[in-house]
Amino acid sequence: MRYLQGLPHQLPGNRQQLAAYQARHFRFEMESGVATVTLDRPERKNPLTFESYAELRDLFRSLAQAEDVRALVLAGAGGNFCSGGDVHDIIGPLTKLDMPGLLTFTRMTGDVIKALRACPQPVIAAVDGVCAGAGAILAMASDMRLGTARSKTAFLFNRVGLAGCDMGACAILPRLIGQGRASELLYTGRSMGGEEGERWGFFNRLCAPEDLLPQARALAAEIAAGPAFANGMTKKMLHQEWSMGVDEAIEAEAQAQAICMATNDFHRAYHAFAAKQKPVFEGD
Repeated sequence: MRYLQGLPHQLPGNRQQLAAYQARHFRFEMESGVATVTLDRPERKNPLTFESYAELRDLFRSLAQAEDVRALVLAGAGGNFCSGGDVHDIIGPLTKLDMPGLLTFTRMTGDVIKALRACPQPVIAAVDGVCAGAGAILAMASDMRLGTARSKTAFLFNRVGLAGCDMGACAILPRLIGQGRASELLYTGRSMGGEEGERWGFFNRLCAPEDLLPQARALAAEIAAGPAFANGMTKKMLHQEWSMGVDEAIEAEAQAQAICMATNDFHRAYHAFAAKQKPVFEGD
């Protein structure tokens, strides 16, 4: 394999840089390995459209090859996170679609969550104000959530005549807050306040509104400074082990950890420890 220039995981077909990415339907920023996606339609509390759903799906998928992104922050502009699907741009047109068209849409929205969960980078949702419908799903599917006391999270699908089983809600939400609490939110569609969300374990912690994004970015920066390959493995195993028994999970983790022990970052950490220095991880 002497014709290969560099390690296989570094080949052009397996890597890309997202620093220059130009988003069309939201804001995208990069700084020191931390990407921030900001839903930016504050006049309507940052609703999603067909186009923004599709762009989020494609961006999340591309993160698997993005060597310059080590953590991602999801946020909303203007004091709100996301009000869900746009009533005029999405809900109205959906009432006119046939079954194949409806299924195409619901599968596409589900693909957004699959891609979010499959990307190796830890994702932190910074949730302020309204966080409803698909917005609540985006927050739920993130790896961590920071909120504010004024945040209002609502899985309000049943209030528009739909089931609460949307985009993975019935699988993921009970694992975050418990079956009974998830059932209450999905059957009633009521809002969960910030303090209630923190008490129930939906939010990792609450922040003052003005500190929310800085704290989310600081947490993302802390993660980004760590071993990117190993963090990606942790995320993969957190999700993959849902469908495993304990014995299967222990064996899977043995294999995953052995793989991580073969990385350069593991050796860097050892040599830094021996030299009484802080390791500088490079993600390989």
